[in-house]
Amino acid sequence: MKLRHARIVTRDVQALARFYQEVTGIKPEGSSDYLEFRTPEGAFAISSQQKMEEHGANATTPGTNLSMVLDFEVEDVNKERERLSRIVREIVLEPKDQPWGNRSMLFRDPDGNLVNFFTPRRNTEVIRELEHTRAQ
Repeated sequence: MKLRHARIVTRDVQALARFYQEVTGIKPEGSSDYLEFRTPEGAFAISSQQKMEEHGANATTPGTNLSMVLDFEVEDVNKERERLSRIVREIVLEPKDQPWGNRSMLFRDPDGNLVNFFTPRRNTEVIRELEHTRAQ
């Protein structure tokens, strides 16, 4: 089994696509009701609620996600936070060092979906501590 991509269902594909294009710098490909953002490691897509009603058993409700997170690895979370200040309306977590070795920030897209930008820290002390904890 291979996980190919994640998909966000929305009522406004174009608006959400503009947001993600600005946030990620990736130009989406597709149609007016389905767009994919491809990366070297995978992809995520944005689909219209109308398409889901036509082909997906009417099983989705846009703008209601409170449990899924899209994770993007970035070069520098602090620089991204500064850049995103003019794009993102809701920052959930300011850049913070996490105990598992990442520096991350959380924010919401216009539909309320949670997005994580993270940078792996190269702190060997933290990595050693995590490895020691796992070994116990």
